[in-house]
Amino acid sequence: MTFSSFNLHDDVLTGINSMGYNSPTPVQEQAIPLILDQKDMIACAQTGTGKTAAYLLPLIDKISHGNFEHTSTLILVPTRELAKQIDEQVEGFGYFASVSSIAIYGGNKGDDWDQQKRALTTGADIIIATPGRLLSHLAMGYVKLDQLNHLVLDEADKMLDMGFMDDLLKIINQLPKQRQTLLFSATMPRKIRDLAQQILQDPAEINLAVAKPAEGIDQRIYLTYDNQKLPLLEHLLRELDVQSMIIFTSRKSNVNQIVRSLLKMGFTAEGISSDMTQDEREKALQGFKNKQYQIVVATDILSRGIDIDSLSHVVNFDMPQDAEDYVHRVGRTARASSTGMAITFVNEKDMYRVQKVERLIEREVPKLPLPEDFGPGPAYDPGKRHDGGSSRHRGGNRPGSGGSDKGHRSKHHRGGSKPAGPRLDEGNNRPIKAANHTPRPRPEGGDKAAVSGEGSGDKRRKSNNRNRNRGGGASGQGPKEENQPAS
Repeated sequence: MTFSSFNLHDDVLTGINSMGYNSPTPVQEQAIPLILDQKDMIACAQTGTGKTAAYLLPLIDKISHGNFEHTSTLILVPTRELAKQIDEQVEGFGYFASVSSIAIYGGNKGDDWDQQKRALTTGADIIIATPGRLLSHLAMGYVKLDQLNHLVLDEADKMLDMGFMDDLLKIINQLPKQRQTLLFSATMPRKIRDLAQQILQDPAEINLAVAKPAEGIDQRIYLTYDNQKLPLLEHLLRELDVQSMIIFTSRKSNVNQIVRSLLKMGFTAEGISSDMTQDEREKALQGFKNKQYQIVVATDILSRGIDIDSLSHVVNFDMPQDAEDYVHRVGRTARASSTGMAITFVNEKDMYRVQKVERLIEREVPKLPLPEDFGPGPAYDPGKRHDGGSSRHRGGNRPGSGGSDKGHRSKHHRGGSKPAGPRLDEGNNRPIKAANHTPRPRPEGGDKAAVSGEGSGDKRRKSNNRNRNRGGGASGQGPKEENQPAS
């Protein structure tokens, strides 16, 4: 099947070709005809399946030939990064169709609030917004959505996990009852079903959420005490061929600590968390994409919806709370049929989460032994749940709390009842080589580098988008932090 099979107009097809899209993905094959037929829809599809284009392409086609004199489409998303990324895709797909869009999100300089206000007052075909920031503008009375034709909720499950249910309902109550509503979610828990019943009318349903990481991902688990994690991370970084790596941590307070430790080890690294301003986050993300540094340390803010190509490794510095979040995290690598490696550190308190992941992905993940000079890690006991009682093996909540970065090899824990469990799957893992303790020379450009500008296509596209807003809004204007990852 080709995109021309959907009877899209020539200007939209030209935009598709200019973006390098050749043939539709399964979710696009099913969703595009339904959206063109004005059906409400609930779609369950994992990140990386092409769902953004699945709704943007038919909506851009309808907008460009609908002669609307008002804002026709609202797209609600959980994070600023996703809002910005969708906005850029509208630019690309809609360049030849003359469709305008505005990205509305918080966490930037104060004067950007006025910029957003001017853009919203002037109007645009598509508004892409985080719920809290949009509500702040709606409360001022100058946002007109009374004639809205299309509502999209993207990453709906993540928005609910972040506590946006009340904000979503407040926004939806201000929209026309007669509209097309599209709900996209990577998972389909009860709360998503309940929301769908409230806001959708006789929806068509698409379910492509096969909750399994790509076959090209080499998944590995290390059973480790907290105070062994940083030494183990350094060992792996020196032994593996790492082109680009994301290290995920569930605690945003750990981000800067891990980055500082990586810099001391001689690696180029940057952190991304919801505590940073939007400019800082965009600079960090763009620098990583431009390969100005090897490693980015992030919370789950980067686990969904962010398009990063050629990522060779993902490390879960701690086990994610939900099995679905594990799938999203490791799914950052081995995209587009490539290969990659996903490594997860599991302490004694989180072993029960491993079983949940393995049930979800329908396979066992190999548990590799720690390097010989590390001493044993905790014995694998997935049936035991720790209640937070004292233990002499506990490394605390701080990464590498067993000692400073310098001289940490003398701090390796020697306790534990048993060595780490044997490898359970000999098919896709080989033993890590013995550590080479010769320090690696510090790479050039280890300091945080300035980020170059956007790609060459931006100037061409920006000239067409008449109502652009690249910035976020004033810090503290919205009712809540837009990107606080679920903890």
